[in-house]
Amino acid sequence: MKNIKIAIVGMGNCASSLIQGIHYYRDKIKEDAVGLMHWEIGGYRPGDIEVVAAFDIDTRKVGQDVAQAIFAEPNCTTVFCHDIPKTAVTVRMGRIMDGFSQHMQDYPPRHTFVPVDAPEPDKAEVVRVLRESQAEVLLNYLPVGSEEATRFYVECALEAGIALVNNIPVFIASDAVWARRFEERNIPIIGDDIKAQLGATITHRVLTDLFRKRGVKLERTYQLNTGGNTDFLNMLNRDRLASKKESKTEAVQSVTAQRLDEDDIHIGPSDYVPWQKDNKLCFIRMEGKLFGDVPMNLELRLSVEDSPNSAGVAIDAIRCCKLALDRQEGGILYSPSAYFMKHPPRQYSDDEAYSMMEAFLHETRGKEQDEVPDYRRREGQPTLAEG
Repeated sequence: MKNIKIAIVGMGNCASSLIQGIHYYRDKIKEDAVGLMHWEIGGYRPGDIEVVAAFDIDTRKVGQDVAQAIFAEPNCTTVFCHDIPKTAVTVRMGRIMDGFSQHMQDYPPRHTFVPVDAPEPDKAEVVRVLRESQAEVLLNYLPVGSEEATRFYVECALEAGIALVNNIPVFIASDAVWARRFEERNIPIIGDDIKAQLGATITHRVLTDLFRKRGVKLERTYQLNTGGNTDFLNMLNRDRLASKKESKTEAVQSVTAQRLDEDDIHIGPSDYVPWQKDNKLCFIRMEGKLFGDVPMNLELRLSVEDSPNSAGVAIDAIRCCKLALDRQEGGILYSPSAYFMKHPPRQYSDDEAYSMMEAFLHETRGKEQDEVPDYRRREGQPTLAEG
């Protein structure tokens, strides 16, 4: 089978972990492939993914081979695969727009971006690169809050006719207008806001669902996160944090037995601690009542390397997009979106999303969407893509 050709926007820590993972698993056999949710999807293994185009705005990455750019500052994630051969793919200058927050200029260059002082490509140029590279899937790894820049690249993906994995909380798949455009063009899309393999949101969701299933009334909860990568530094600008907070909050609210009042739930990135680098610390507290209205509380501390945690999901999302392309199936991929993303067009419990995902991998076109009931509709709520 041919490789899956991907283009990446944003060569940060997440892209670094993904590309390291592609090479890390390339020479492994299934029995030794620790850390994957799926060894094979549609006949494609992790090592069957190939980067054919890349965009960034940092002077230390633009003009470099992809294999070199993923280790350039300010990237600070764990290096678990040192032997990355040169790809002959040069990182191209991208559009800056709102992809860079001005407050980051106040920090040393080793912690933040150093934007290139060079002409930015227009839409026609980006579309030309995507077409000539024969990219099949575009991955959006722009910083949180990059609303305008994300829409620019989504327009490019639509015009180039390639699938999209929207890893950030700019709402594309869960927006009815954008969703309709992908449906009309029969182009697959998975989104929005990637859910880590075993991170803060999926852990919080599973615990919230456990409260519901075991008859424990959840009354108050918070999730506080700290980290030292550029993602956390970027989100010190509270204006850029709004969509992220909405995405993470809705991911938990959607699995509660009864939605909590705004004052009783707080979920979101909390602070930037430079020495943590790509390590993310999550603190969860949940307060509720058991049998006889007897109070209880749960506190959890989770420590994970943030970007490999994301890459473990992205490597499956890419292959699901390719599977849909092979089936000539376009529009929102509801099952992968529900399983992989925090803010999908339709929210399901994680058990349902897992079953739907497995059905998607083995069913024919469209069948898996029709057979599984909508979790939010059971609660009388509209789906996000339907407004």
